[in-house]
Amino acid sequence: MSSMKIHPPLLSVAEALDTLLAAASAAPLSEAVELPTLLSNRRILAADVLSGMNVPAAENSQMDGYAVRCADVGVHPLPVSQRIPAGKPGQPLQPGTAARIFTGALLPAGADAVVMQEQCEENMTPQGTTVRILHTPKPGEWVRHIGEDIGQGQHILSAGQRLRAQDIGLAASVGLATLPVKRLLKVGLFFTGDELTMPGEALPDGGVYNSNRFLLTALLENLGCQISDYGIVPDNLTATRETLRLAALSNDVIITSGGVSVGEEDHVRPAVQAEGQLLAWQIAVKPGKPLAFGKIGSSFFLGLPGNPVSSFITFLLFARPFLLRLQGVQRVTPHSYALRADFVWAKADRRNEFVRVRLNEQGGLDLFPNQGSAVLSSTVWGDGLVDIAPGQTIQPGDLVKFIPFAEIL
Repeated sequence: MSSMKIHPPLLSVAEALDTLLAAASAAPLSEAVELPTLLSNRRILAADVLSGMNVPAAENSQMDGYAVRCADVGVHPLPVSQRIPAGKPGQPLQPGTAARIFTGALLPAGADAVVMQEQCEENMTPQGTTVRILHTPKPGEWVRHIGEDIGQGQHILSAGQRLRAQDIGLAASVGLATLPVKRLLKVGLFFTGDELTMPGEALPDGGVYNSNRFLLTALLENLGCQISDYGIVPDNLTATRETLRLAALSNDVIITSGGVSVGEEDHVRPAVQAEGQLLAWQIAVKPGKPLAFGKIGSSFFLGLPGNPVSSFITFLLFARPFLLRLQGVQRVTPHSYALRADFVWAKADRRNEFVRVRLNEQGGLDLFPNQGSAVLSSTVWGDGLVDIAPGQTIQPGDLVKFIPFAEIL
C-alpha cells in the first residue's frame, strides 16, 4: 500500500514576511563607516544625527528689497544708507534710513523688517539715493529668523533611514562633511539552469537568455548592496552545494534564482538542507510560490523562483524588505493606495495574487492581458501591482489595493 506524502500548509504572505523580518531584526548589520556626506546617497544611516548649529545662523532677508525700521516708515522717502549683498555683512542701520538688501543677506543691526522691492520706489537725488516705501511693514516681515528651520541640538536624521537627496542636503546645511552609515550589505548571487545563456552568445535549442542575472543585479544595486556574482551553476546537486559553501564564506546573504521547486532538476532546496537550514519554503503567493528562506553557516539564504516575473515580484515583496531590515531600516512596508479597478478578475485563487496593472487617464487601473509568470514585458508595461487577497474576485468599479512600482523599486 503506497503512502501519501503530506506537505505542510503554505505560508501566507504575511507569515512569510514576518518570518524574514524577525530573522533580519535579530541579526542586523552592526558595522558602520564614516562616509563623506557627498557620497552617502542611498546609504543607511547608522546613528541619529543632531544639528550643531542654528539654521539660519543669523537673521537674513527672504527677498530682494529694503531693510528698514518699521517705526521709520512713513510718507517721506528714506535715504538709502548702504547696499548689502548676500555673504557680505552690512553696517548697523542708521535711524531714519533704509538699506538696499538682497535675498540671503544678513539683516543689519537695528533693522526689523524687509520690504520687497516691488513695494518700493527708488529715486536718485543730488544728495544720493532715496526710497519711497509704498507698504506699511510689520516687524519680522520677510525676515528669516535665527533657528527657524533648525535649532542647535535638534534631531534632524534618524538611525536606520535610507538617505535621500533631501536628507543629504539637510546634513550639509548644518555643516556635516561626513555621516555615519552602515557598511554595504554583501550579497552573493547565482543562477541555476542548464538552459541559461548569456546575451551576446548564440542561443541553443531549448535555451533562454539569463534575464534574471540582469534583473536581480539591478535590483540589488538599487539597494546599495555589494554583489558577488557566481554566475550560472550547472543543474546538479554537487555544483550547487559547492557554490553555496563558497558564497557563504564571504557574504551576508546568498540569493539564488531557479531550482527551488520540486522537480527532479531542482537542486537548490536539497543543497540548502544539506549545507545548512531551510527555515521557510513555499508561500501562498502567485506568482512566486517556491520562494525559499534559510541559513548557510552565518549567511542568510533566499531562493527565488526561476521564472522572471516570479523572481521580480518575490524580490520586491520579500527580499527587498528583508535586505533593508537587515541594514536597520524599520519602515519597510510600501505605501499602497485604494484605486478603482477598470478590469474583471473573475477567478478567485486560494493564493494571494499580485497582478501587473497600469494607471489610465481616467484614474483607474488597467490589467495587462497576460499575467503569466514568464511574461516579463508586463513589468515594463505596468505602473505597479494590485494585491488580490485569497478568494477575492474583482469587478469594474471595485476599489483595489494598488502598490506602485515607485514604492518598491
